Amino acid sequence: TANKFIINEVHDIDGDGEFNLKDVAQQLKANKHNEWTPLEGDGDFRSDECVNLLKQSDIVATNPPFSLFREYVKQLFDYNKKFVIIGNMNTITGKEIFPIIKDNKLWLGNGFHAGNAYFSTPFAKEYGEGVYMPETGLVKFRNVCWFTNLDHGRRHQPLPLMTMEENLKYSKHKEIKGKKTYEKYDNYNAIEVPFTDSIPSDYKGVMGVPISFLDKYNPDQFEILGSDYNIKDGLLPELVNPKWAGKLDRSYVNGKRLYTRIFIKHKEK
Repeated sequence: TANKFIINEVHDIDGDGEFNLKDVAQQLKANKHNEWTPLEGDGDFRSDECVNLLKQSDIVATNPPFSLFREYVKQLFDYNKKFVIIGNMNTITGKEIFPIIKDNKLWLGNGFHAGNAYFSTPFAKEYGEGVYMPETGLVKFRNVCWFTNLDHGRRHQPLPLMTMEENLKYSKHKEIKGKKTYEKYDNYNAIEVPFTDSIPSDYKGVMGVPISFLDKYNPDQFEILGSDYNIKDGLLPELVNPKWAGKLDRSYVNGKRLYTRIFIKHKEK
């Protein structure tokens, strides 16, 4: 049964000096000013009942169905809501999501170390091995992150970087250290930067980086030009190597097809 909880009053109910989920749980049970009632429907976010609740909200915080993530994000923007929601990292490059990230209307939040999220649920044991963690009683979901349009301090922290020469000499990554230069793509006019911390601070041209770069993306420091999907769709023709006669579906280096890349440049100071 789907329920709605309307919390009209919040405070540190147990007096431990912080407001947390324990306080919420106690207040839901003890505070007569709050409302706890079953929904008439099944809780589908697209229903009139849930849309009416959405209209009343100031900030939305939830874990929407991953299969309906794009539709849910569209709804939040349609109703001009502030939000912080959980989604799969692979959603980043979707045609509906990436453009609003590129336009700095959506970005990643702070949290979930290495993309691993842990949830407490009474149905934890229904999950299979590798998902349910018996030693903690928690359920683990991989490759997830917070998506939000709420600004936060980490988003504006400059990413500390070395120069290209310093990276080639001192990088901790074997793919970079000891080489004469960074690899160039076979099919794109850009250099391949396989790790976010290997972005050269003094390179003025276009660089291809993994989607994990967005976890460190500072809009004051970098400009997002697009993704390899954009190149495939003909949106960044200036990045296509005119000598390339093969596919433009992904980035290629020495004939090897790479994972999705985002193309960036340093912002001019």
